[in-house]
Amino acid sequence: MKTWKKVLWVIFISVLFVIIGGMTYLHTQAHPPTKQAQQVARHAQETNDWLYFPSKNSSKPIIIFYPGALVEPDSYSLWAQELANAGYPVYLLKMPFDLAILAPKSGEKVLTSQTDRNYVVGGHSLGGVMASRFAKEHPKKLSGVFFLASYPDEQGRLTTLKIPTLSLTAENDTVLNHQAYQQAKKYLPIKTEYQEISGGNHAGFGSYGTQKNDGKSTINDQNEQVARRIITWLARKVYQ
Repeated sequence: MKTWKKVLWVIFISVLFVIIGGMTYLHTQAHPPTKQAQQVARHAQETNDWLYFPSKNSSKPIIIFYPGALVEPDSYSLWAQELANAGYPVYLLKMPFDLAILAPKSGEKVLTSQTDRNYVVGGHSLGGVMASRFAKEHPKKLSGVFFLASYPDEQGRLTTLKIPTLSLTAENDTVLNHQAYQQAKKYLPIKTEYQEISGGNHAGFGSYGTQKNDGKSTINDQNEQVARRIITWLARKVYQ
C-alpha cells in the first residue's frame, strides 16, 4: 500500500474513533425521562421528528417545544399532556443527539403539517435559545414565545415582534447562567412577563431526575406549576 494511502487510512480510523467516542460520551451525559414521564409519553403520537400530544380543540394555537441540551423529549411529557388537556396540542421536538443546536429549524416540519394553525414556540435551557431563533425567522402565525430557564441570544432577538412572551425561571436553579440571563433581557419584548417558581430548580422544568451542578429543589410539584403557569399565560395573553 502506498504511503499516502496508509496516511489517509490512519486519518479515517482516527476520525472514526473520535466520532464514536463523542457519541458515546454524549450518550453517557444524556438525561433520560423518569418512569412517570415515560408512562405519560406512551399516550403521545410518536414519529421520527416529535412526540405529539393531540387535543380535540381545533381553534387554540399549537405548541412547538425545543428540549434542553441532552434532555430527551419524553422528559417534558407531564406538563405537555396538561397543556393538551387544556386545548393546546403540543409537539415535543426530537433532536439529533438530543441537542437542539444541531437542528434549529426542526419546527418547520410542524408548521408544514399544521398550515392552518397559529403557533406558540417555547424551549428549555439551550432549547430556548434555538426556539427564539426559530420565532424570529418564522413570525407568520406566531402567537407567542415562552422560555423555561432560558433566554434568547442576539440571533434570536425578539424586540421587534409584538407578541406575548413569558420567561419562567426557578428559585434554586444554579445551572442557568444568571448573568447572561439578565443581559439577554435586552433581546426580549418590553412587555415580557417574568415569573419565578419558588423552590424549583433547572431539572424541574422536565422530569428527568437530578442534573449536575443544579440546585436542590424543595418542591415536588414543579411540573404541575409549569403547566398551570403556561396555561394561565396562554389563556390571558395569547388565546383570549
